[in-house]
Amino acid sequence: MLNKKNTIILTVIIVLTLFSASLLADGKALYNSSGCGTCHGATGLGDGPAAAALNPKPRSFESGEFVYDTDGDGVKGSDADLLNVMKNGSAKYGGSPTMPGRADIPEEDLKAIIAYIRTLQK
Repeated sequence: MLNKKNTIILTVIIVLTLFSASLLADGKALYNSSGCGTCHGATGLGDGPAAAALNPKPRSFESGEFVYDTDGDGVKGSDADLLNVMKNGSAKYGGSPTMPGRADIPEEDLKAIIAYIRTLQK
């Protein structure tokens, strides 16, 4: 039998699990509808239909390795770094202009996409 404290903890876990699942589902839908897969591929391998024509090739999210430390915190590829690159484009940080900025996508949607991208790491 659950006591009040355990019931509250279980409720919080269930709510967080549902929230996370919803965030990831939203992130995946936004990844697809915003055109990320066109270059990065449906599963984030950098093998989308446009990838063959691009130089450099789009980043594969499978490795989880990123090259930009946009906020100067000494950590490459933090959520803040990914948000900045997605919002401003990689050219702003010394990268290729083939990764355009998407300032048109609301920040909360970009964060959902980032959460989804994190799941593509093997």
